[in-house]
Amino acid sequence: MRELLRLRPYLARYRRSYAVGTLHVLITNAITLLGPLVLKRAVDELRAGVLTMPLAGYAAILVGLSCAQGIFRFWMRRVMIGASRRIEYDLRNDLFEHLESLSVPFYDKMRTGDIVARATNDLNAVRMFLGPAIMYVANTVFTVTIGLTMMVYIDWRLTVVALIPFPVLSVVVNRLGKRLHTLFARIQEQYSAISTHVQENISGIRVVKAFVREEEQVGRFRLLNNEFIRRNMSMVKLWGLFFPFMGLLTGIALLIVLWYGGMRVIAGKLTLGGFVAFTTYLGMLTWPAIAIGWVLNMIQRGAASMGRIGELLDETAQIASPPTARAVEIRGELEFDGVSFAYDDEPILRGVDVAVHAGETVAVVGGIGSGKSTLLSLVPRLFDPTEGEIRLDGVPLRTIPLPQLRAAVGFVPQETFLFSMTVGENILFGAPTVGDDRLREICAIVRIEEDLAKFPKGLDTMVGERGVLLSGGQKQRIALARAIARDPRILVLDDSLSSVDVRTEEEILAGLRRFRRGRTTLIVSHRLSAVRDADRIVVLEKGAVAESGSHGELIGGHGFYLRLYERQKLKRELEGLA
Repeated sequence: MRELLRLRPYLARYRRSYAVGTLHVLITNAITLLGPLVLKRAVDELRAGVLTMPLAGYAAILVGLSCAQGIFRFWMRRVMIGASRRIEYDLRNDLFEHLESLSVPFYDKMRTGDIVARATNDLNAVRMFLGPAIMYVANTVFTVTIGLTMMVYIDWRLTVVALIPFPVLSVVVNRLGKRLHTLFARIQEQYSAISTHVQENISGIRVVKAFVREEEQVGRFRLLNNEFIRRNMSMVKLWGLFFPFMGLLTGIALLIVLWYGGMRVIAGKLTLGGFVAFTTYLGMLTWPAIAIGWVLNMIQRGAASMGRIGELLDETAQIASPPTARAVEIRGELEFDGVSFAYDDEPILRGVDVAVHAGETVAVVGGIGSGKSTLLSLVPRLFDPTEGEIRLDGVPLRTIPLPQLRAAVGFVPQETFLFSMTVGENILFGAPTVGDDRLREICAIVRIEEDLAKFPKGLDTMVGERGVLLSGGQKQRIALARAIARDPRILVLDDSLSSVDVRTEEEILAGLRRFRRGRTTLIVSHRLSAVRDADRIVVLEKGAVAESGSHGELIGGHGFYLRLYERQKLKRELEGLA
């Protein structure tokens, strides 16, 4: 139950609504519990043959009490359920804002489907606790308190006898609660596994179909779903035992009342009207007794789900601005000083020393797995070095406010990602204030204007989820335009033209030469045609700097760059012969 303590700030924010709702609960129950007293008086007077008012009068009072009860019950539900919906709104916003603040390493380890399950299904379980559960707890407390008080007022001896079976209830509820908490946590874990499987298959549906793995994936889903049903059935079986047991207890209590209460009526120690009112009150306590289990279920579900949401909220951003961060004037001079990086204890970079002057274009080449992409991702601090230091204009990168640093970097990652928006909205994602004229200039630089003319709505064309309606080259050019639109001091291009044909690549590179004048540019590419004009080329091998120099200097050597150059030259010659 400690998990639910995290909700105190939200409950405090809406304490007025809960106070008003609780008042309506009290009034609703008070009106409801007046009914048996009216019924008692009517029965006793009817038995005595003397009615202080006609039966129609008593009936009118009962109808009036029912109407008043309905009105206050409506406001009770509206206020308290409404408060739970507002807390759900706040909690969902806070959770999403927190997720946005977390660093890239968190998302590398956390499954997307699991996050989605916690932000939807678990959040709904928490809302059920905040609304119906709290409302029915208050309702149960008032009903039991006032009902027992009235029963004691009518006949305290009969009350004591009627409550004999109920101590067993407390023992059952206590054990049930612990078991429910465990079961629901396991159910939510399996729901996360199902969500992850569905999300991955929808995102990778082309791969699934290309490799004809539909049946296998359906089979895996069926296994996950069977386990989900099995875990839910365990909870259903538990409930299947609980409710009949509750019915048995209340039935035993009613039998005791009929036996002992009937004897007291015959002995003249209890009026017939009092007996009718007493059994009515006992009947009113039946639902709260049953509701205890239902409410307990919602509380345990809420606690288990809040625990899972709390795990996300407890995550802290591994990469953030330090309290001492101060804004600096960014010119673009970068220095990698003994930079090493390891991922899950697997070394990726080893003691990299590279100096990049402001306005200089430096290319990074190397074999697969040599650490090129990792090196570039350290510049906008998507990751931080495990050893060494990166300095920007002589200032340690970690001491610069993160928003200022990333605003100065135009980053085009190796894996192109577009949002399910229009082409124009994707280009302006990081620079929404760019004007139409500038937007056309950017489209010209990345050579996307001819494609836009073919799109049904030009810049207003929807790209589909992850840009599914576009070709690989179109997606890369839009991603490049998105980076250029920010007018960054530092441009980082991680193999950003790999899906573009050679002729288009040359046109784009010509446009980029004009754009990157005066800007620091870091380029990773497997095509040497994209890097040969760089001021300097750095060659990485096994995470370390193996060579460094201009294109001419490197092909005059005998290292990796020369071998790569000769291989690509031979490939072009063979393509020319073909």
